[in-house]
Amino acid sequence: MSKSPFLYSIDNKRYHTLNYHFRSVYGHKLYKAVIDCGFTCPNIDGSKGSGGCIFCDGGSGYFTKPALSVSEQIESEHERIFKKWEDVPIIAYFQANTNTYAPAERLREVYETALSFPYIAGLAIGTRADCLPDDVLSLLCELSKRSSLTVELGMQSVHNSTIERINRCCTHEEFLEGYEKLKTRGLRVCLHIINGLPGETPDMMIETARQTAQLAPDGVKLQMLHVIEGTKLAEMYNAGNLSLLTREEYIDVIVRQLELLPPETVIERITGDGDKKKLIAPAWSADKISVLGGIDKRLAELDTWQGKLYKPEQV
Repeated sequence: MSKSPFLYSIDNKRYHTLNYHFRSVYGHKLYKAVIDCGFTCPNIDGSKGSGGCIFCDGGSGYFTKPALSVSEQIESEHERIFKKWEDVPIIAYFQANTNTYAPAERLREVYETALSFPYIAGLAIGTRADCLPDDVLSLLCELSKRSSLTVELGMQSVHNSTIERINRCCTHEEFLEGYEKLKTRGLRVCLHIINGLPGETPDMMIETARQTAQLAPDGVKLQMLHVIEGTKLAEMYNAGNLSLLTREEYIDVIVRQLELLPPETVIERITGDGDKKKLIAPAWSADKISVLGGIDKRLAELDTWQGKLYKPEQV
């Protein structure tokens, strides 16, 4: 592959990888320790909805150990990571369910516990845009002054028809309000986009990226929709009521989305890691290396890169 024309690259990638971000900001790579605090979600406990999003498998992520304390989980993750990479800094990733959906005192307890470990270099906190009360925002601001902090928001799509279909129980307008609260306070934010959601066309997925670009988020996670055993989505798929993108269609969507996103936005994920023990479809998504290679190949073939078509809106 010829040398990348993309500015934010050290390895011929044509998009702004998390590896590049870590090495540019910290001088080395960082790894994530996944933490499950046993929090729930307003879309599960009945305060806004029940059953969760149709793709939810009891909370996002499957490297969870909810029976263990936060300290025990961090120690376990530290041992797992250090088996492959010795003496590396770690980001404590609060991933499962909604990790700002608790009293601020409880949140402070779990966040401070994580930061008390000398090898924890920062926090990544996955949450919903409608779960950011003022006292929690104040806590996040305080923590961001002492440590690396990223708030990860599940956006999935900008289309309210899709949002209703997946039972998110948080409109896009509510999402934008939450995003603005974070950005006006100077917090680093990463947005999650899912491609292949029920009823969406590729053009709708591209439109999600176009509108996301205008928000200029610090990071974006892109992934394919996974059909996981035991979910409402699995029921739809098994009943023949769900069409999924092929590998080639997914790669095409990703390339078109990357072209629209600002080059400064870090692409923190470009394909997903569905639990292979529970993954029903698409089977191709389990071969992550092949998908990544396919994206790199298509970008090079088209001589394109992240941000090539990015045009910020004029105010």
